[in-house]
Amino acid sequence: MKISHTSQAQHLLKQYYGYDEFRPMQAEIIETVMQKLDCLVLMPTGGGKSLTFQIPALLNSETAIVVSPLIALMKDQVESLRANGIEAAFLNSSQTPEQQADTEENFRNGNYKLLYISPERLLSESFYNQLKTTPVSLFAIDEAHCISQWGHDFRPEYTQLSFLKKEFPNIPIIALTATADKITARDIVTQLALNEPKTFIASFDRPNISLKVSAGQNRFTRILEFIEKRPNQSGIIYCLSRKTTEQIAEKLKAAGIKAAAYHAGFSSQVRSKIQEAFIRDDVPIICATIAFGMGIDKPNVRWVIHYNMPKNMEGYYQEIGRAGRDGLPSDTVMFYSFADVAVYRSFIEEGAGNKEIELAKLQRIQDFAEAQTCRRRMLLSYFGEHSGKDCGNCDVCKNPPEQYDGTIVAQKALSALARLKENVGVNLLIDVLRGSNRHEILEHNYHTIKTYGTGKDISFSDWQHIMLQLLHQGLIEIAYDQNHVLKLTERSKDVLFEGKKIQLVKHAVIEKRKAESIAEAKEAKPESKTKRIKGELFERLRVLRKSIADQQGVPPYIVFNDNTLEDLAQKKPTVLDELDDITGMGEYKILKYGQRFLDEIILFIKEKSAEGEKVLGAAYLLSYELFKDGKSIENIAAERNLKPTTILSHLAAAYAKGLDLDIEKIVNMAEIQRIAEAVKLKGSAELKPIFEHLNAEIDYGKIRFAIAYLKKNGI
Repeated sequence: MKISHTSQAQHLLKQYYGYDEFRPMQAEIIETVMQKLDCLVLMPTGGGKSLTFQIPALLNSETAIVVSPLIALMKDQVESLRANGIEAAFLNSSQTPEQQADTEENFRNGNYKLLYISPERLLSESFYNQLKTTPVSLFAIDEAHCISQWGHDFRPEYTQLSFLKKEFPNIPIIALTATADKITARDIVTQLALNEPKTFIASFDRPNISLKVSAGQNRFTRILEFIEKRPNQSGIIYCLSRKTTEQIAEKLKAAGIKAAAYHAGFSSQVRSKIQEAFIRDDVPIICATIAFGMGIDKPNVRWVIHYNMPKNMEGYYQEIGRAGRDGLPSDTVMFYSFADVAVYRSFIEEGAGNKEIELAKLQRIQDFAEAQTCRRRMLLSYFGEHSGKDCGNCDVCKNPPEQYDGTIVAQKALSALARLKENVGVNLLIDVLRGSNRHEILEHNYHTIKTYGTGKDISFSDWQHIMLQLLHQGLIEIAYDQNHVLKLTERSKDVLFEGKKIQLVKHAVIEKRKAESIAEAKEAKPESKTKRIKGELFERLRVLRKSIADQQGVPPYIVFNDNTLEDLAQKKPTVLDELDDITGMGEYKILKYGQRFLDEIILFIKEKSAEGEKVLGAAYLLSYELFKDGKSIENIAAERNLKPTTILSHLAAAYAKGLDLDIEKIVNMAEIQRIAEAVKLKGSAELKPIFEHLNAEIDYGKIRFAIAYLKKNGI
């Protein structure tokens, strides 16, 4: 009988990470690993991949080995784990021989729950000998797409990791990646020699991220306007060339904006310094080549701009995924021009890679940039996930083009593809639909199928745009590993056999909109008072977080992420017990940082109230502070122009929250005893029946306070 570890995992989630519930699939993945089964996890950036091996590591007594190709990411993860009170370490080339020896000794002695290690170090003979004699709970292979030649970030040293399953067949392996299409996913399983792994594919959808593609004219002016609307936010501007990163950074600095350039031409020391400044919020904006950000676990990047179009969809998805990892609203903008496409084509044609695949992937990102259908549906479709509705959070959805019912046209194309045994490419399929007499069609008897020539009334160019839309809507897909032939999907069967309607955009409309500038967003409405107050408190808490982080020599998000600060600013807790309800507040961090943040919130509330602002939570707090200063209830009521009973209700609320009060100054023990007897007799804590039972001898305010006392003391 299998033992479920869900309740234990749930407890650890709250204790160490401060979250009440697992995200989709996390609990199931954790259970799979605990049953010592292999698994492949495809989960988007910010989706919570790390927890799926960190929680099993905490549940087991042995050390979990995490293989990562990125030194910076190892450092970030280990700092985060230690900040949560979890013993963890890393082992890589950034350490001195003495540090490495010390880490290895602690590993042998079982002093770590998790040990992060580079593939090169893992493959070394000395560490292999340690693995043979030191108990290990699991192997986690992070950034697993690096093992596949089909992936976008192939790393040769990763291909040797298959030895893990051969040498340690009884230790489970969990392979994790945020960016893998079907071909790459299959290759990961093969390369790692996983034993009948269970595959978990979480939704690639990141609904908190807005998507926008814009024409490449006047880029810098528009970037400047974009940044000025988002003060104090962290962002990344990705550029194609090193020179451009430096030029944009200098222009931003000249405009009074803190920014820095980052590219592989800088020394490792300079790159490390820039990255550290970004992580610690000292420099909020980085202009970089795609080398930047791979190893950064920074959750509060609020926007990503592509100054140039990325070279493929995997790269685009991974790069925009560096925004909004904390789940809060974030923006992305891609500037697109034909010049970018031409540069990439020349790179590919002069390079030594698989030219055919790279050109095909370049075409897909170009199609994405030019399309006039929901961008999120296109993006998800590329990774094999199909949404039945538009997202509402991309530039196309916010300014939708005119559409027409394309169901019959789609059915013709899908039916023809089915009759051609899903063994033709786009151009040949179009020629069959248009009734072409080209030699290849006649040779294979394609002219004999029922749908031959049924689309001859549509031009070849229009058919190309239709096929592109069917691809983006997930009705067909391209098998890159089978000479780029088209394949039907599950959704295509709904159109063919279930009468599902399909909306398409006319070619003429697409061309017209491509030529137009995308309309600027309407002016934002003035902020509400509540939103303004919350924003001001968030900034206060952000400054406090930065101060604490600097004192401890860690990035600010290691203290708390933006989600936690947002929750604090929204709920405005004033006592430690209330921090249990704040997202991201685990036991360790409440003890370590809780009171400092409460003090800042209380100070903010008092200052705002002194300025005449009405702030949620201020009423009882101000009455409490005045009472603590020695003022009587009557004096406080007169000063605040309120009734004494209202002041008593404020003090009762403060007492119920755990704030220290001398109750004898409000209601004596004899009165509390009488009220307790009345509550017991009436079987209720309702004020009016108790007031009447006591013959109106004790006022409502005292009754309210006495009830708070009784509840707090379990009477």
